[in-house]
Amino acid sequence: VQLQASGGGVVQAGGSLRLSCAASGNIVSIYSMAWFRQAAGEQRGLIARILSDGSMDYADSVKGRFTISRDNAKNTVYLQMNDLKPEDTATYYCNVDLKYYYFGSRTAQFWGRGTLVTVSS
Repeated sequence: VQLQASGGGVVQAGGSLRLSCAASGNIVSIYSMAWFRQAAGEQRGLIARILSDGSMDYADSVKGRFTISRDNAKNTVYLQMNDLKPEDTATYYCNVDLKYYYFGSRTAQFWGRGTLVTVSS
């Protein structure tokens, strides 16, 4: 199983970016898809998650500005980020909790490589 994230870049404060993360491989089912971020000198933290039933939750710092969504047919999760602020500058990681097939059915969490988002003031 591999996760391929994209969409990071440099944007001015108040701007928008859309991140995407596609999972590929012998995937049987996906339980949850999430985005974490890690700013310099800080720990990685959860900012948004979407479960298989479509329910979502967000960190308080991004509520009302970020929207997580998923395309089940493409095994892809998106993060629409609006009204970006300098404090949103971080490396963003996707995380997927899924069941896959490899000499039998297995369950594991996978991480994408991270995509850098820089918000200038």
